[in-house]
Amino acid sequence: MNVRLYVWQRATAALMAPLVFVHIAVIFYATRQGMTAADILSRTHGSIAWAAYYGVFVAAAAVHASIGLRNIMAEWLPVTERRAGRCAIGFGILLAALGLRAVAALVLS
Repeated sequence: MNVRLYVWQRATAALMAPLVFVHIAVIFYATRQGMTAADILSRTHGSIAWAAYYGVFVAAAAVHASIGLRNIMAEWLPVTERRAGRCAIGFGILLAALGLRAVAALVLS
């Protein structure tokens, strides 16, 4: 693995750690309060803060996962590093697009 990708993957992991903690805390809060999906969507509708929070989360997860996939492909599959990189970029773009679509549905619904 090259150093640049190593640093990016560690940086996104460090960024995601508190994001995951808050996400799980919100899930616990919502379930303890007996909130329904409709209740949650009514609270997140139009919220720029939630859109920014989950937008950063999606971006970090897409970068982190695509680097990990690239490394797995390069180590375990009979593909060149270049091909593994291209596949990982495609996967990252797909993951980011699907994640941002979910964020839009959460905030714009």
